[in-house]
Amino acid sequence: MPSPTRLLALAALLVSATAIVPPSQKGAPNQTPDDFTPPTPDNDLIAQTANQVDQKSAPPVDAPPNADVPPTSVTAIDGTVTNSTIGGVSAGNSTRRRDVGRLGKRQSKFEKIFDGLPADQHDASIQGTAYLTYTVVNNATYNIQACLDWCAGINECVFVNVYYEFNNYLLDFVFGEKSNLKCAAYGDIHTAAEKLNFGGQQSYPQLGNETVPLTYITQSSGWGLSGIKEAVTPDGYDLVFGPTGGANNAPGYMGFAFIDKYDVDACAALCNGRGVDPNGGGCAYFNIWRAVVDGIPTTYTCSMYYLVADESTAVNFGQGSLVVTLSRGYARKSALIDGGFEGYTDCDDFCFTTSYANWIGTSSSGGSLDASIFFYPPYAHTGHGSGLLGSAPGLNNQTGTLKPAQPLTTDAGANYVVQCFMSSAFSGPKIEAAAKVDIMWNGVRVGGTSGFTEYALMEASVVGTGSDELAFVGGASPAWTFIDDCKVYKA
Repeated sequence: MPSPTRLLALAALLVSATAIVPPSQKGAPNQTPDDFTPPTPDNDLIAQTANQVDQKSAPPVDAPPNADVPPTSVTAIDGTVTNSTIGGVSAGNSTRRRDVGRLGKRQSKFEKIFDGLPADQHDASIQGTAYLTYTVVNNATYNIQACLDWCAGINECVFVNVYYEFNNYLLDFVFGEKSNLKCAAYGDIHTAAEKLNFGGQQSYPQLGNETVPLTYITQSSGWGLSGIKEAVTPDGYDLVFGPTGGANNAPGYMGFAFIDKYDVDACAALCNGRGVDPNGGGCAYFNIWRAVVDGIPTTYTCSMYYLVADESTAVNFGQGSLVVTLSRGYARKSALIDGGFEGYTDCDDFCFTTSYANWIGTSSSGGSLDASIFFYPPYAHTGHGSGLLGSAPGLNNQTGTLKPAQPLTTDAGANYVVQCFMSSAFSGPKIEAAAKVDIMWNGVRVGGTSGFTEYALMEASVVGTGSDELAFVGGASPAWTFIDDCKVYKA
């Protein structure tokens, strides 16, 4: 038999619960109204950071030819200049990177962008963004075709700078090729205005008081791909728009990063590993664009959002001498259809149901409305729809189950993350202390929530099998739990 103290506690709880108007009767939730305006990009900070970062480079005088193309690096994050790997700023990301996509698909042959100066005049090589690597080819002739063929074999290469470099001791005597005809590969198109590397370095060793010849460059020409229109869509994303000359200025902004080349896969990895916004959840969309300053490619920006944007908000065309180019928007795909319950539209004010086309609610044996879907904005995290676990009319304290109407289609063996906002606040902290919801993946608990909480993001890591069952199990009236804005993203 329960002790007197226990009986008094139960009696107090029942008295408190009976004073609560349940959700089925349009009861008011004991939750602070969400008075929050989603942020938009700080375009001034982006432009200011672009003036602080120097992403232009050329083959170092002492570097051997045929080095591997380095992975894309991050040169600034949210206004702070850095030099990091993608993984270093998105430690939570477990995506296996594919080969980095080129600036655009090859749709035609290389075209001459600019000529070199005559052989008897000193020239300069490109000092530009998105430098990849270099090689040397037979210097018996000015072998342009060999350089173009080499560039065509590099996935990211869209431009090659061909030139002779004289008085480079390593090219002349150390490196096995014994050639001074350089082919420098870049991941962006450059012009003669960027011929800024005139040589002038000491490469030969100092012998006594002899004058050491300095390096110099001749016959520097540029060759690039024409018709660059498309970029490879990253795994787990859909192309929303682009390329255009306008960057997004949209709500749900999370921050930005500069990367050292135009790499949509790198932006996707940054978005996946961005972390979560307490109000909006995980990164759901990114906008990649190139900044051209005074006609010269300068930076490559990845702006990240927790709300999906579109071309209607791509209205940032630049500031001053900075012009936005090659702007594309990509939305992260969720394996879960209608995770915000917005597909339930049987009314325009207040209504609820146990199931509709996208979701099914199931009660425990003998239960009543232990899992339901509501159309009522005050109960939702965003929009008008939300799911409820626990008897909507408060007739019992049994658990319910909410699950998608169809199994989720996933890639077998791929990592996914389940993200869902949950609120166990309706009845106040004391009663909601008993609230509990489990996130189930193919019948196995992978995460969940317990105790009093206003809308907060819950996450669970899972592995796809190809066809997967997701379910949310819990609720015990009057310790109700609302769920909303659920996503299942490829990690």
